[in-house]
Amino acid sequence: MAQAGLGDSTAWPASLAPERFGVSLGTGSGGAGSTEVAYTALLEQKVTRLRPMTVVLAMNNAIAAHVSMEFGLKGPSSTISNACASSATSIGEAFRQIRHGYADAMLAGGSEALLNRGTIKAWQAMHTLAKPHADGDEASCRPFSADRSGLVLAEGAAMLVLEEWESAKRRGANILAELSGYASTTDAHHLTQPEPQGQARAMTLALADAGLGASDIGYLNAHGTATDVGDVVETSAIKLVFQANAGRLPVSSSKGVHGHAMGAAGAMEFIASVLALRAQQLPPTAFLDNPDPRCDLDYIPLLARDCTGMRAVMSNSFAFGGSNAVLIAKAA
Repeated sequence: MAQAGLGDSTAWPASLAPERFGVSLGTGSGGAGSTEVAYTALLEQKVTRLRPMTVVLAMNNAIAAHVSMEFGLKGPSSTISNACASSATSIGEAFRQIRHGYADAMLAGGSEALLNRGTIKAWQAMHTLAKPHADGDEASCRPFSADRSGLVLAEGAAMLVLEEWESAKRRGANILAELSGYASTTDAHHLTQPEPQGQARAMTLALADAGLGASDIGYLNAHGTATDVGDVVETSAIKLVFQANAGRLPVSSSKGVHGHAMGAAGAMEFIASVLALRAQQLPPTAFLDNPDPRCDLDYIPLLARDCTGMRAVMSNSFAFGGSNAVLIAKAA
């Protein structure tokens, strides 16, 4: 909010009313830590009375409620829980709120705080977590690498101020980029196994929404979780959409650096994509010194790359349950 020039609500322009400023927030697990504290107290410590605030601390929409109260935002409020696609979907739906006239501005993004015993054990039981790597624990998340062994859970939060273009221009806002395309699809295929056609459809629809062709995208931030199946399926989906251009499209996964923040991942990675667009520099895929032959696109191994003249970027978020969300930004 401070970066958008809106940190002090008393200084807002009269044209930007709090009643037209909403919140759209994504989270996979909400207050997972509060839930675990409550269950531990009840089942292990055998307490007879839980903390009175347990429900409101644990509920998924508590995050959006707190943000609304902090900044006095009285417009539309929603919390989206679409697993790993939560915050990308929340940004896209906020975009639609503004586009269709329900709001003039939205604070949109996601938050995830799931590093607790129960959540980690549950993911461990699915055999999806990375094994410690010989080069050190920090090298364990290795998207598109032949020796990848799974994802690394992470926590984080990332938020964007979305504002109607003319409103932002009138008040002299520092416009970082134009959010120009969004699409959401469902595989309707399997709870945990992704499907390339559903992912490809989301990318194709987002391009159409932005009024762009595949050749207009200068960089794609992949979902790239470093799971064996997921990275191969996403590679196939990108080929379906970009076809002859797929081999020339720079693609990377930033999860090798920050891990997989689940419900917050889409917002974190879309912001990384916007910053790449502004800097005209492509973030690399960490630890990709031995690519999987099945992941044969330009995954920007190890080192960042300059990309002068880049005009548009795409960010993919694909989730358990077959939920897919794709965002596209153009240079402002």
